[in-house]
Order: sequence, then C-alpha cells, then structure tokens
Amino acid sequence: MFCQLFGKFLIEKQVIDQKTFKEIMEKLSDSRAKLGVIAVADGIITAKQAVEINKLQTTQDARFGEIAVNEGYMTQAQLDEILKKQGSTYGIFISVLADTADISGSRIDELLGEFQKANGFTDDDMAGLKNDDLEQIVPIFAFSSKSYVTDICRLALANIERFVTSDFYIERIRHISQLEYRCLAGQKLDGDLDVIIGFAAKNDDQAIIDIASGFSGSEIHSLGIEVYDAVGEFTNCISGLFATALSKKGHKVEINPQFSYENQFAKGEAYVLPIHIHDSEVLLYISASDDTKPGDMPVVRKILAKAGGEVTLESKGTVVIVDDSGMSRKILRNILEEAGYAVLAEATDGLEGVLAYKTHYPDIITLDITMPNMDGTEALKEIKAYDPNAKAIMITAAGQQNKVIEALKLGAERFITKPFDKDEIIKNIEEVLEG
Repeated sequence: MFCQLFGKFLIEKQVIDQKTFKEIMEKLSDSRAKLGVIAVADGIITAKQAVEINKLQTTQDARFGEIAVNEGYMTQAQLDEILKKQGSTYGIFISVLADTADISGSRIDELLGEFQKANGFTDDDMAGLKNDDLEQIVPIFAFSSKSYVTDICRLALANIERFVTSDFYIERIRHISQLEYRCLAGQKLDGDLDVIIGFAAKNDDQAIIDIASGFSGSEIHSLGIEVYDAVGEFTNCISGLFATALSKKGHKVEINPQFSYENQFAKGEAYVLPIHIHDSEVLLYISASDDTKPGDMPVVRKILAKAGGEVTLESKGTVVIVDDSGMSRKILRNILEEAGYAVLAEATDGLEGVLAYKTHYPDIITLDITMPNMDGTEALKEIKAYDPNAKAIMITAAGQQNKVIEALKLGAERFITKPFDKDEIIKNIEEVLEG
C-alpha cells in the first residue's frame, strides 16, 4: 500500500506522471514473487500444500507464512529464508523508482520526508507502511472508538489482497450519518453485536465490479445482479472470519442473508473506508448503531436456477444444489459435473430446496446454511421428516459453528466451507455416498 500512496504523492507533486508510475508498478509486480511461489520453487512445500494453505486463509485470520508454520508445512527458519528471498516491497519499489524516473537517493529521502509530514505519519506509521503490515497500517487510517470497526476494515483489506489485487490503497475512515450511493451490497450480523457490513459505489462502479470479478474468478463487465451476488459472497467471507473472532471472545452472532440496494440512501450512524482499487473507489460500509438502515427497497438479487442435467450410465451419483448465490451454485455445479456427478436441480432457497428434494429424490442434497425464506437447517428438518435416509451436506462460511452443530445433530452428513475447494468437495461427496 505504501507504493500506491507514495506514488500518488509523487504524481501530485509532479515528480512523476501517471504513465511512469504505471511502468514502475508493472516492474515491481514482475520483480516480487509471492511467498507461496518461492516456497514451491524451492521444494519446501508442494503446489497442493500451497493451495491448502490458501484455502485455510479463508477460514483463519492469518498470513500465508504464519499458517504454513503453524500447520507444520515449513519451519520458522525456512519461512525466514523465503522472506529474505522475496525481498521488501518497499526496497524493490525505491530501487525501481530511482532507475525508472532517474531520481537520486538523496532526492527520494527528501520526498519521503515531505510525504511523511504531509500525511502526519509518525516514524512507526512509516515503518508499518514500508513493511505492508496491515496490523500497523489499518489503525492509522481506520481508527475508531468502536474497535470492531477497525477489525472489520483489516479483514476486508486482507481479503481484497488475497482474492482481488494488491494494487490498492486506502484513505482515512469517515464517520457519517447518511450515505447516498449508486449501489450497496453486503449483509447484516445480529446477536451480541448488531452490525452491517457492505461495499458501496457512489459514482464509479469499476472497483466494486473488480471485487466481484476477483472473488468469483469470472469476467464481469457491468454492474448488476452478478456483481451484487459475488460481492455478497465476498462480504460473507469477511463476516465469517469476523464472527469466528467474536466467538473466541465469547460473543455469539448470526450471519443473515446478503442484501443489495441501488440508488438510495443508507441512513444512520456508520463508518465508510474509501478503498482505491486500480484507481477506482469503493467504500467499505460499516454500521455503528442498531437503528442504521442500508436502504428502503432491496434489489431482488436472485439469479435464476439453472435447469437440471441428464443422468447417464456413467454418472457417479445425483445431486441437488441449494444456495441463494448463483455464483456459488455455478462453481459447485462445475466441480461436481466435471467429476462425473449429475446435478438434477438447483434451488435458490430452503423452500425451493425441500420441493426439489421431494421432486428429484437425489443421492445427495447440498444446503447452504444462510438463505432467505428458509435457511439450510430448517430445510434439512423438513427433508429429514420426509425422508429420514436423506443424505445432506451443509455449505457454510466460517463463523457459523452453532448452525453447523445444529445441522449435524439434525442428521447432516458433513459440512463444506466456502470459498469452495474442489478436492474437499469431491472427497466429502465420495465418502458420503460410500458410507
């Protein structure tokens, strides 16, 4: 993030132009390999282990290297060596800046001093920025008397870096009482803490589209239901990690289905954190009071369920997929069909899911836990009442342990966490069918 902020400062000071900055960032990207790539290349971990570590990052609030050490994939000494090879983003950036823009080291030092003074950064703040340390950076820009606000900001930025891009920077958080927006997508958590988390676009849609594209892994070119669906699922990932952190402190929260609104006002006390992704702005929106309203008339974000596929002699088994997210249904369906399973039907909520089970009588039904109209556990109750031998696998984000336990007690065979891991899904499906 230092690179983007300092680069913006240099452009404003007319030390470099936008074209030169873009060239510098491209060289920086080429020069700095991801930690996992280095670890695989050095034979410390396998490509499969790197994927497993990335998967764990979706359910654990930790860095790649920290998880790798904690899970026994590498030693701390090995991690330290990899970090040396990876090099400092700050050091590489300064080197590339000097070469590309032909700026002397002494002049760069002067500019760094001006940058620090202009932004009111302390020496510790500068150290955190240079190290790309979100633990140090986020409190600089997102300090709030409500500590959960800062925690959510850090989780959101960590997941943008993980799923979307490292080419982003943030501005200081703002405390507001009303927000006019072009669109707002997110979800609400309630229980011991009531909070709304979402992403809003005011005028420029591109940054929120970038989040949707990055998280879904598909090209999305314009604002619409696909964006709201993917951003809702992205928010669900953040909410799950936040709910997990709260549960460790003894607090219980429930994660509600995602929402989306267009061309309205969010009213009530809230915080917005401006995030600039590829030069386009999106606002992270976090409510700060129980009576905050994200909007008055939600968009119907339902993506129609795709028709069922055909069963052939080669089909390994039959499945019905129940999830309110069209993105999640598509990903899960592709994984299952590529592995040789026949998807008989899709359903967009628990009510449709119960009907689909009774109509198609599949070998397995997958049930997302958080859905509108009827959630996954309620649907499971009705399905089990109709067919005690029904085999169900629950789909969940992190932070829904209570719902998972309830579903397992009701007779669910397994649970799978989002974002999806192909190997985990196939392994669970095979074991349930064999059992």
